Amino acid sequence: GMTGFLPTFQGVIFTTILMSFGFHYYETLNQSLTLQYFTTSEAPVVFGKLRSLAAITSIGIGIVIFFVVNFLTYKTIFLFAGIFVALLGFITIFMDPTKKDMPAQHKKMIFRKKYWLFYVLTFFAGARRQIFVAFSVFLLVKKFDYSVTTVSALFVLNNLINFFISPQIGKAVNRFGERKVLSLEYGSLIVIFLVYAFSESKILVGIMYILDHIFFNFALAIRTFFQKMADPGDIAPSMAGGFKKNHTPAVILPVFGGILWIYNYKIPFIMGSALSLISFVFVQMIDREVVK
Repeated sequence: GMTGFLPTFQGVIFTTILMSFGFHYYETLNQSLTLQYFTTSEAPVVFGKLRSLAAITSIGIGIVIFFVVNFLTYKTIFLFAGIFVALLGFITIFMDPTKKDMPAQHKKMIFRKKYWLFYVLTFFAGARRQIFVAFSVFLLVKKFDYSVTTVSALFVLNNLINFFISPQIGKAVNRFGERKVLSLEYGSLIVIFLVYAFSESKILVGIMYILDHIFFNFALAIRTFFQKMADPGDIAPSMAGGFKKNHTPAVILPVFGGILWIYNYKIPFIMGSALSLISFVFVQMIDREVVK
C-alpha cells in the first residue's frame, strides 16, 4: 500500500525488499504446511492446484489493472491493493485450520546427510530459475525486439496454459513418479536453453519461452520427493533451508551472467543447458534415495 507514496528509487528499493521478506516468509510457510498436512499422494495434486489458482489470479489482476490504470493513479492502485491484502490478512486472524496432533517441528535449521540429493536438486533448480528470470525475457526484448504488448500477451498466455496444465503436473507426479517428471523437465531444458542460445527464429524462441514457463512448475516434484523420505519433524526447517539454497544462486548468477552476456549473450544459456544436464544426472538417483 505504501509503494505509491514512495515514488523514488530509494522508496522502490525499500518497498521491494519489504515485499520480498513477506513473499519468502509466505512461500516457505506454504510449502511447509502443504507437505505436513497432506499425504504423499495428495501433496503434488495440492501444489498443482495452488499453481493453477495463482495463474488464473494473475490473469484476473492483470485485467483489473488494465482497466483501472486509465482512471486511477498508481498511488491509488497501490493503496487499494494494500487495503485489500490487509483485509484478507485480518480475516485470517479469526481462522484456525491447524491440527493439534501434527508432529512437532524442529525450531532450528537442520542439515542431514540423508537429504543431500534434495539440497543439490534445490540448488540447481534455483540456478535454472535465475537464468530463466534474468535472461529469457531480456533475450526476447534485446535480440528479437519483442514489444511490451507482445511480452504482456506471452505473460497472459503462460498463465492461461498453466491454469489448465498445473493440476495435471501434480497428477503426473503420482502416476509416473518424481524421477520421470523431473527427467522430462531437465531433458527438455537442455534443448530449450540451447535454442535460446542459437536460434534466430523469433517465433521459435517465443515457443521456448512458453515451454520454459511450463516446465518451471515441475519443480514441485523436488518438494514431494523430499516429503517421501523426510522425518515428519524435519519438514518446516528443511523447507526454510531449501529456500535458502534455492536462492543462493540469485546472489551470484544474475551479476555473473550479466558480465558473460556482455561478451556473448549465448554463454548464460549454454551455462543453463549445462546446469540442466547436471540436474538430469542427479535426478536419476531419486528412486534410490527414496527407498533407503
